[in-house]
Amino acid sequence: MIGCHVGRCFQVTVAGGSYQEGLTAVIQGLPPGMVFTEQEIYGDLLLRKPGADELSSPRKEPDLPVIYSGVNAADTIENAGNRHHTNGTPLTILIPNLDRHFIHIKQYQDTNRTPRPGHASYASFTKYGPDDDAIGAGLFSGRYTSTIVAAGYVAKRVLKLFGIEVFSFIREMAGVRCVSVDSKTAFESTQRYKTMRHDLDPFFQEIYVKQRITRDMRFLEKMQVLAQVEKEIDAIRSKAPKITNEEVLEQYNIHPVVNCPDIDTAQAMLEACNTITKTGDSSGGVVEVRITGVPVGLGEPVFCKLDGELGRMLGIGAVKGVEVGAGFAVKDMTGYQSNDQIHSENGKVIFDSNNAGGITGGLTTGQDIVVRLAIKPTPTIDKPQHTIDKYTCRNTDLAAITRRDPTIVGRIWPVAENYTAMVILDHLFLHLGYEAIRQKVISIES
Repeated sequence: MIGCHVGRCFQVTVAGGSYQEGLTAVIQGLPPGMVFTEQEIYGDLLLRKPGADELSSPRKEPDLPVIYSGVNAADTIENAGNRHHTNGTPLTILIPNLDRHFIHIKQYQDTNRTPRPGHASYASFTKYGPDDDAIGAGLFSGRYTSTIVAAGYVAKRVLKLFGIEVFSFIREMAGVRCVSVDSKTAFESTQRYKTMRHDLDPFFQEIYVKQRITRDMRFLEKMQVLAQVEKEIDAIRSKAPKITNEEVLEQYNIHPVVNCPDIDTAQAMLEACNTITKTGDSSGGVVEVRITGVPVGLGEPVFCKLDGELGRMLGIGAVKGVEVGAGFAVKDMTGYQSNDQIHSENGKVIFDSNNAGGITGGLTTGQDIVVRLAIKPTPTIDKPQHTIDKYTCRNTDLAAITRRDPTIVGRIWPVAENYTAMVILDHLFLHLGYEAIRQKVISIES
């Protein structure tokens, strides 16, 4: 299977499946000398994992990562102090599947003859034949996006060194749309939301805060802990702090479920989504990603335009559209309305608007980059639908009995955020390399 690799300088290869032993992200191009912990990587994974709230699948995967390669196992010389530092070799992050039981496998076996409308199950069966990984949909399951979150977190850590922040939030859900919000407000709201999720996640507290897994443990020792955690999933989940929605609002000033900067809009989104869910159906929405602190000129022309590279987020399952800046709204504008006019203030370039979303000609303008993703409703629904028997091609009906998400919007925003970080970092490598060579040429030739 090709298509599981992305990047030129910062490269990521993913593998695994929803009901295989687990999933893997292999990262190449990471500079040496950095220190990562499973705890901080999990801090982003818990934002995407299932079973966290009423808008996600009831599957109880904890998504606990294990760093397997790419870091020094010991100081390279006595007292060097570089144990656990990245060493320039590929960083491998494993995400074992711990909540895969026969009852759920049997549910897929009982329904796998009948492809789910709106899902890749028919096309993948036709392409890969009867050995297609149809238990949990393999790499066509949303579960594979955990690898993007893990790799993207690593990219975000590198970007922060250069003052670049990548963050995301829910702009629209179930037909309810948030009004425009400035980047400072959106960033601060998203950070508070992440803090809340960390504080209230029982696995974050039980496994990492209580140090059942530490970076000083060997791989096999960590796997012993995870083997025990597999038996304790329900017990650990029961330890989640008991806190009311009102207390969340008071302590964190964010909505307890929906990562939207406007709390009233977030509540309206939740109510609209739940209304649809009660009918057995699902809903979609829009996720917005913003990048601040990007230097002018990041990107490449023609086939490697930065906005075109961001458009590759159509590769995220359930994403059916990607727009930058005003996006499709430009069709209703005149040139005068669409153009982001420019003026100077004290020698600094100022744009009057940002309809271009911070990118023109495939190159950054220095403004905030704004990207939006259109997310389709979850294809797995609890309503009868027409389909076929993929072995006999006979007509039949299907009503889903497998675990499913009422909406995917609430779990895709961290995927979009971290995928974006991978794209930006890959281009930052190119940009800094080009600038270094350009400046060297100028200094010599002049």
